[in-house]
Amino acid sequence: MNRRQALKAVLAASAGASLWRSATALGQEAGSAGSAIYLHPSKGADTNPGSKESPLRTLVAAARQVNESKGTGAITIILAEGVYAVGETALFKPAGRTFTRDKRLTIRAEVLPDDADWHPGRMPTLIHTMPLSPDWNGRPDPFGGVAYGMLIETSCVTVQGLKILGMPVVEHPKSGVIQRVYPIGRNGRDLNDLEITQCLFAGDEVTNPNHLGVLANGSGIVVDHCIFYHLKQPIVYWSGGTKGHAMRHCLVYGAYGCGIWTSGIANDFEFRNNIVANSHYIWISQGTRSARAEAGPGGGGPNSDAREAVNYRVIDSLFTGNKKFTGSGGGPALNFRDTDPAFLELVGSKRADDPLELEMDQTKRNYLHPKEGSQAAQIGAGLFTMH
Repeated sequence: MNRRQALKAVLAASAGASLWRSATALGQEAGSAGSAIYLHPSKGADTNPGSKESPLRTLVAAARQVNESKGTGAITIILAEGVYAVGETALFKPAGRTFTRDKRLTIRAEVLPDDADWHPGRMPTLIHTMPLSPDWNGRPDPFGGVAYGMLIETSCVTVQGLKILGMPVVEHPKSGVIQRVYPIGRNGRDLNDLEITQCLFAGDEVTNPNHLGVLANGSGIVVDHCIFYHLKQPIVYWSGGTKGHAMRHCLVYGAYGCGIWTSGIANDFEFRNNIVANSHYIWISQGTRSARAEAGPGGGGPNSDAREAVNYRVIDSLFTGNKKFTGSGGGPALNFRDTDPAFLELVGSKRADDPLELEMDQTKRNYLHPKEGSQAAQIGAGLFTMH
């Protein structure tokens, strides 16, 4: 290497270090106005500061900035349209920053479904490509491999406007093995306020099985205006006895496991204006009569004897074209058994046998929504909050 080449290498290294210091400074910026971190799948680089002019490339890099930040201000991570390969878990677990209901961590698309210039092709698309881990939820995985896309280990978080695909694996490569992906997870039972809104979760058993869209412990899990298309299971509300949960204006279509899974969460669960269609089971409930309260808000701790009869109201919703109604059981192997649906009270809701017809014209704004003009479309399930 000659002198000119050596000088060029030193300058390049210095520039890279400068960009890294800029990124760290942005992540540590505090204040009530909050800050924004931008991502772009083709123009971005994880050595960039994360500004709109110099965006990051991956959610992992954005999570690193969030985790290094200090203070109480809001942070918004903004994803430009395009395809993002999720090659490792994006863990959001800041030690020095606290989010609140009004000053949140938001992970969102740059253009949202209610925006005038939105169309289905503008959704940032996440596909999971990381290696499978032999550990699950802090212990060895009994089924042979699991991957988390986002692990959100902090309270007061919104995920909005993303298209989230599964993982290109064979889900059942041999007997007893179930390779699976959890795109959004939360393990902390003491956490609160996780909102998933206007997101499209999609999968295919052959090309990219999407095992379970949202697997979350803790309280205050709100899933709103989302579509779950051909997942095994859309969502598990996992911590028994916890409160403040809701599922509103969501469409579940073609779930080959179940449309919703509740693990003995409290009776204040709000379930309204949802459609579960063309699926195997509609509802799996662990503990249809009672659930031992787990640690966290609304619970009495893992050794508590507090029990509550579980009864949920199903308001202004539609169940149609499904094989089975309610069941119980557990595990990725879908070892379900039929149960009495008496724990569900249908209020202004309907059960039918007809399969649901979706809009399959990709050029239309309501692609993958119930056909326009149908009775199902009047329920308001889907990505749009303004009807």
